[in-house]
Amino acid sequence: MNKVVANAEEAIQGIKDDMTLMLGGFGLCGIPENCITALVKAGVKGLTCISNNAGVDDFGIGLMLQQRQVKKMMSSYVGENAEFERQLLSGELEVDLIPQGTLAERIRAGGAGIPAFYTATGYGTEVAEGKEVKHFDGRPYIMETALHADFAIVKAWKGDTHGNLIFKGTARNFNPMMARAGKITIVEVDELVEPGELDPNHIHVPGVYVQRIFKGVNYEKRIEQRTVRG
Repeated sequence: MNKVVANAEEAIQGIKDDMTLMLGGFGLCGIPENCITALVKAGVKGLTCISNNAGVDDFGIGLMLQQRQVKKMMSSYVGENAEFERQLLSGELEVDLIPQGTLAERIRAGGAGIPAFYTATGYGTEVAEGKEVKHFDGRPYIMETALHADFAIVKAWKGDTHGNLIFKGTARNFNPMMARAGKITIVEVDELVEPGELDPNHIHVPGVYVQRIFKGVNYEKRIEQRTVRG
C-alpha cells in the first residue's frame, strides 16, 4: 500500500462537511499547519473538531473558526482566541470543554478499542451532568466514553514511507494517541525517510495506524506566549 501523498491538498481528499476530525498538537506545538491551511482552502463546513486547544485568532484551528467551518469544538483549553470566545458567547459554536487528562484518555481509549472508562475527575461539577456514576472503594467516579474521528490529522517530527512515526517534545502529548483513533489517519512530517532509516526502538506510532503521509513545508512553528527579559 502506497501511503505517500504529494501534499496537504491530496492528503485531505475525502474530508466532507459535517465530519468529525481530530487535530493534533498542544498549544501551537506540533499542530498540522499544512493540513489546516488546506482545509481552510477547501471550505468544508459543519465540522466537529477534537483538539486540545483551538489555536489563536490567526493561526491553527483559529483560521477555521474565522471561516465558520467548525460547528463544534471538543477541547480542554480555549484561551488566546477572541473569535472562539465571540462565537461561544453568541451561540454560534457548540463547545464541549473536557478536562485535559480526560480528553487524552478518551482519545487513547478510542484507539485501544475501549468503549468507556471511569474517572473521578469532574465528579460534582457540570462535567458530570448526565453521566453514569459508580462508586469504587467508597469514591464516586463518572463514566466517560471513548472518542473516535472520521479523520485524525497529526504532525510528526520524522516518519518513513510506511507510516512509522517519531514525535518530538511536547508534540507527543496528543498526536500519538490521535493517530490511533481515526478511521483514516493523515500525517504531515518535518522529515520523510525511507523504511529502515528509523530506529525501531524510537518509533512512537507504528505505520499500521497511518493511511496517508507527506512531507510538510513552510512551518511557522509559532510560540503561543514568548516572554523575554528587557
